[in-house]
Amino acid sequence: MHLTRTASVASHLLVLPECGSTNAELRRRAADAATWPHLSVLITDTQTAGRGRLDRTWSTPPGSALAVSVLLRDLPADFEVRGWIPLAAGVAMTDAVAAQLPGHEVGLKWPNDILVGGRKICGILAEVTGSAVIVGTGINTAMTADQLPVPTATSFAALDVVVDADRLVSDYLSGLSAAIAGLARTGDAESAGVHAAATQRCLTLGQDVNVSLPGGDALHGRAVRLASDGRLVVDTGSGKQEVSSGDVVHVRPA
Repeated sequence: MHLTRTASVASHLLVLPECGSTNAELRRRAADAATWPHLSVLITDTQTAGRGRLDRTWSTPPGSALAVSVLLRDLPADFEVRGWIPLAAGVAMTDAVAAQLPGHEVGLKWPNDILVGGRKICGILAEVTGSAVIVGTGINTAMTADQLPVPTATSFAALDVVVDADRLVSDYLSGLSAAIAGLARTGDAESAGVHAAATQRCLTLGQDVNVSLPGGDALHGRAVRLASDGRLVVDTGSGKQEVSSGDVVHVRPA
């Protein structure tokens, strides 16, 4: 991969021909803070043991998807504000994907999936490592329709688009860097503009949803807004409940 634009944005860039998990590999290397400063990036197009939320694992055919992990060290002092990092990454990736898919509906499914026409093209996983955070993303780039893992997934190739990977990653990094800097500077998602940006791009809002909660319970209702800390506010009909994590399914009208 030729990532000239990406290299100009990242403070340190390592491209691997193959990697088990880019998040795990970057975590291992992050102990060397001098070599791996804020906004360091590790990337591959062949990830063999990727991980998602709830420790789900997956692998993709070689060269069919990009796995990008970004190391963030210059973080907001308030730990509650750091809860906005996955949504800030989602906003940045939504914009980066949309820039190469004009005419398509591209948006953010709370809390960390990017959808195109209602189908998932990218997932995001943020993990704490020491005093830093690693944000990993997996983007379906050259995956053919036959290679898609589930019917609810899509890719640039399945949409008959040849993605410019360098532009995609550099646009994402630029947006993520600006959002994290804004959160760190203001200490507030509203003042930083991240709350408004996530609200504008969040396809979940206004939808009837089923939420599978970590404890095994389920929540049904309409997603109405994002709380000040990034939680999803769901109106169940008998009251409003804030959801901090869980699997969200958009309920389609019968």
